[in-house]
Amino acid sequence: MNTFNMEKWRSLLHATGFVALFVTSLFSLTACNSESNINRVESIEDLCHARVGVQIGTTTEIAINEYLTQHKCPVAERYNNSPDAIAALNQGKLDAVVLDELPAKKFVSDNANLRILNTPFNTESYAAILPKGQENLLNEFNSAIDEIVKEGIYDKLYDTYVSKTGNYHYTPKTTEGQELIIATSPDFPPYEFYQNNEITGIEMEIAAIIADKLHMKLKIESMEFDSIINAVSTGKVHAGFSGFSKTEERAKVINFTHDICTSRILVVIPTEEALNSMENQSLTNRLYNNFIKEDRWKLLVNGLCITIVISVFAALLGLCGGTVMAIIRVLHAKTGRFRILNLLIKLYVNIIRGTPVMVQLLIIYYVIFASVDINKILVAIIAFGLNSMAYTTEIIRSGMLAIPAGQFEAGYSLGLRPFTVMKHIIIPQAFKNVLPALANEGISLIKETSICGYIGLMDLTRGGVIIRNTTFEAFLPLLAVALIYLLIIGTLSAGVAHLERRMKKNER
Repeated sequence: MNTFNMEKWRSLLHATGFVALFVTSLFSLTACNSESNINRVESIEDLCHARVGVQIGTTTEIAINEYLTQHKCPVAERYNNSPDAIAALNQGKLDAVVLDELPAKKFVSDNANLRILNTPFNTESYAAILPKGQENLLNEFNSAIDEIVKEGIYDKLYDTYVSKTGNYHYTPKTTEGQELIIATSPDFPPYEFYQNNEITGIEMEIAAIIADKLHMKLKIESMEFDSIINAVSTGKVHAGFSGFSKTEERAKVINFTHDICTSRILVVIPTEEALNSMENQSLTNRLYNNFIKEDRWKLLVNGLCITIVISVFAALLGLCGGTVMAIIRVLHAKTGRFRILNLLIKLYVNIIRGTPVMVQLLIIYYVIFASVDINKILVAIIAFGLNSMAYTTEIIRSGMLAIPAGQFEAGYSLGLRPFTVMKHIIIPQAFKNVLPALANEGISLIKETSICGYIGLMDLTRGGVIIRNTTFEAFLPLLAVALIYLLIIGTLSAGVAHLERRMKKNER
């Protein structure tokens, strides 16, 4: 068997072994029994000796942690959203979840393994949030909310979404013109949640009514809960609807509207039957619930398209920019020219490589483009492209410096200009040498795009998160997302390996 076939079979065996190990490990993790140290919660006082879950960044988190700290108990475990906490409760990783009344009732109605503790933990009110300095808009929002409450529209929405005794749905009348952009985290049913791949809920219908009263077209942007206040305070959106309670700290950076409603804070715990034994759904039902029902697979497909677009264009930006900067740095090393540009490039590379890509993405979106209405996909392409550019610069520069100095000198002796030597002699050889390293950078770039959800982009990872938040099941949505990433990266790796073999043919 020749060398080519040996390498081919070795790569195939490694890939097959990795996939088998990956899938087996995931199934093994799900097959493990839930944690056995279950603490039964029958009263508010029992929370002090239980594993309590809460959504991060909410007033509920502040209230429960103040209570636990006051009683000298461990603070609650914080989750990015309530569905994550409910999923952990279902898996026996928590003993109780503290959250708002209507979401708690919605989760319990959708899950027979859960129930609500008879005694409420606390009460609070919800309002929308607007930027500081927008007093006229705030007054218009307040006037609209007062009318909605006075006319009984909120009660009709409550009957529709909560008690299920009504069928009121508002149909927007304004479909053209200026947009009213609101931000929400659609994991807070029945106020805001995904249904049939559309964001709906009580607050979303109220937002549609307000938009019509302002003669504006409603546009809803989905993002993480802890990103909404930043988006509102920096003016990236006009308002935020996501069950916001009024606090002094929040009031320092944003304005609150009049109260939309008042709600209790409840404690969700497992049922007695769930504590004793949990009934497992069949795999067919789980697949249907996660992907087929309400066409939830489309969330993954749409997210995949955005991930590919961002990855491709960011990689092109990184490759082109990185090549130019690498040439400048190498020419400086060989000729002493471009001293200032070389210093600036070194500073840029050090800054980018020394800061997390998530911080860079947030800075570009919320700071650099704070007052600019720019497409979020373009923001992501710029952020990830600039990040990739720094790493690509050093990869290509190392490949150029690995070329024997005699080849530079031979080009100069033929009367070629430095850039001509680079273009026709150095760069072709350097790219062949650094192709595996460039492929690794491309793979890292694809995986880094999974943080796009922090600026409200519906990428592949965000699509899986929405399915998980809807079905309260982590395994299948996360497995699907992981396998799609694995397929993309496996295809890229195979393509690079094929290209590498073709480029090496002239060396034989």
